[in-house]
Amino acid sequence: MRYRPLGTSGLRVAQLFLGAMTFGEPDGAGAPVEECARMLDVYADAGGNVIDTAVNYGGGASEEILGQLLAGRRDRFVLATKYTITREGTDPNAAGSHRKNLRHSLETSLRRLRTDYIDVYWVHLWDQHTPIEETMQALDDQVRAGKILYIGISNAPAWVVSRANTLTELRGWSSFVGLQVPYSLLVRDIERELLPMAAASGLSVAAWGPLAGGVLSGKFTSGAPPAGPTRIAAETIGDRERAVSTLVSEVATELGASPAQVAIAWILTRSPALHPIVGARRLDQLVDNLGALAVELPAALRDRLDRDTAIDLGYPTAFLADTASWVYGEAGRQVIGRTASAP
Repeated sequence: MRYRPLGTSGLRVAQLFLGAMTFGEPDGAGAPVEECARMLDVYADAGGNVIDTAVNYGGGASEEILGQLLAGRRDRFVLATKYTITREGTDPNAAGSHRKNLRHSLETSLRRLRTDYIDVYWVHLWDQHTPIEETMQALDDQVRAGKILYIGISNAPAWVVSRANTLTELRGWSSFVGLQVPYSLLVRDIERELLPMAAASGLSVAAWGPLAGGVLSGKFTSGAPPAGPTRIAAETIGDRERAVSTLVSEVATELGASPAQVAIAWILTRSPALHPIVGARRLDQLVDNLGALAVELPAALRDRLDRDTAIDLGYPTAFLADTASWVYGEAGRQVIGRTASAP
């Protein structure tokens, strides 16, 4: 495992983040505490140091389990959690990114996680009813109070993230250093605006759903019924999902790797700022996912995956690319852009 600074901060974070969404999932769908402990230990032994959870995961059980498992070694980890999603569905102020819910959600998470500070506190989703100014100042207050070290945002439009960080730069508040969004060979929408924005702003990108709900693990196209519970019903898998899953399996066979490893390794090739979030219900799944770090995608196979799963970037991205030679002339091809490493 190697480490990179988180966004524009100096915090060192592992290439792969451990997602704890399955910790404490209700109705037996998630990992039992004993399996959570084994997965946490294996992830740490591999050099992993980032654990990602949320105030609402497992109805709070995920944070409770992590608080128990991290006792005595909490400072060795970069502990990340999120707020915004409702803690109590009958209370309108128990949800959202406003100051009141931020305070109560943060105190709840601190108590469950048995810690007095959160390393990375994520806004879980853009709350369209709360001015972004209120959210950013409220987050900065908690950073100044020492309860949060760094902040990030998940599931928000690029313009919202850019506006938020512009405000913080002007007012001397803490800025977002990370963006958390879905990204996989099946879900590449963020290449339109969010990834270029993150590259231009120096944000690290935590990629959730790197296996697209398990579709890219090959479990739905292997011919055998999936073992254990799945987030996606087999009958909902469409032609495109099956085609991409088959492509990933073919590349995996050629490399002697698993489909999941290929899917995760592909993300790592897209940008040095991308950090796939690997989550599992069983230890063997996590071990397989961690094996992606040892997979090297030859250029020809990487290009095949890129090409055969590419999406229409739409306007204005595609238009600007198509008109570049007309705008900049022949000499424009010799110019290396500032964000050349971005997808």
